[in-house]
Amino acid sequence: MADTQQEDTRQGDAKAERTVTRLAGRIGAFSKAHGGAEGQVAYLGQRGARIVLVGADGDWGDVVAPSYEIAEKAVEKAGITVHESFDGEFAGKVRTGPYEWSRMAGLQLGGPRNT
Repeated sequence: MADTQQEDTRQGDAKAERTVTRLAGRIGAFSKAHGGAEGQVAYLGQRGARIVLVGADGDWGDVVAPSYEIAEKAVEKAGITVHESFDGEFAGKVRTGPYEWSRMAGLQLGGPRNT
């Protein structure tokens, strides 16, 4: 029984490491495409964690990891600067356009309904 549990643990560790590597690759690709990147990891509860990325050019995006631990390992492996919170100077680096404004303010500004 103990051998089976050890095998399950090793398989789980290998799967988690592949996920970390895949996420780090996506983060690295975003960083390369946008002249560098910074990020912030936000806990999503049972769904995992969201990694918000902001490029040096102001473009932004995100990826979702299955756990906070995997998200932390992915940003570390990608080598980006990670902020504790999404506010202040970091949030000020985000460049938004008409699409984001219409989605955020939608009905208040006469934009499309967010249905």
